[in-house]
Amino acid sequence: MALIETFRRQGDFLFRYRSYLPVLLILAGIGYYVYLLETKQYSYNAFYFFACFVVSFIGLVIRAITIGYTPKNTSGRNTKEQVADTVNTSGMYSLVRHSLYLGNFFMWFGLALLTKSYWFVISFLLVYWLYYERIMYAEEFFLRNKFGSDYLNWADSVPTFIPRRFRWRSPNNYFSIRNVIKRESIGLFKLVLLFFVFQYIHDVVSNGGKLLELSSWGRAWFIAFIIVGVIYLTLRTIRKKTRLLDVDGR
Repeated sequence: MALIETFRRQGDFLFRYRSYLPVLLILAGIGYYVYLLETKQYSYNAFYFFACFVVSFIGLVIRAITIGYTPKNTSGRNTKEQVADTVNTSGMYSLVRHSLYLGNFFMWFGLALLTKSYWFVISFLLVYWLYYERIMYAEEFFLRNKFGSDYLNWADSVPTFIPRRFRWRSPNNYFSIRNVIKRESIGLFKLVLLFFVFQYIHDVVSNGGKLLELSSWGRAWFIAFIIVGVIYLTLRTIRKKTRLLDVDGR
């Protein structure tokens, strides 16, 4: 089989199961984090911890900006097959061709940084790139075959993943905060949940296995988790039971 077909098939397979990579990385990160705590090789710093959250939150902001402008049947969470009614060339897509994956990178990079381990961070970078490189290849293969020169002309002027210069092209669509809330509120909930989990693990190990004794930062993260969780469940109910978050053409 030609290498181009191999890459495409691998990319299509990984695209369908791309939601599972974060789970594996998180489990690996948690396991290594516990090991570092148990062996006294980890020095906790609350401000560094929060800085890691800021890095992850930047990824969520990148995703929100992307989703806020994109039309229906583009930049979705579909997993069965590639879907695109048009080529997005404005907004975040005027800076990089894969802005959602750039957002994902920052979200998971912040969590990887929590370990304070050079080798774990480097391993994360390698795994993330090898995994998403195939997915990006499959997506671009699909877009090139469907849109031809329209896609190629855009791809020639816009970098794949790392912006070379800031040339923002304003979208024709207005920014839809409802679309962002509908599609990305789960991202904020998961992010706060994971940082609370890491904080909780630190507190439990530091307190000799006492499950209910949280530090002041542990209590702060727990409160944040409860607040964001209630907001998310409320928005999820609104999305499931009403059409308040529906936007025409989005």
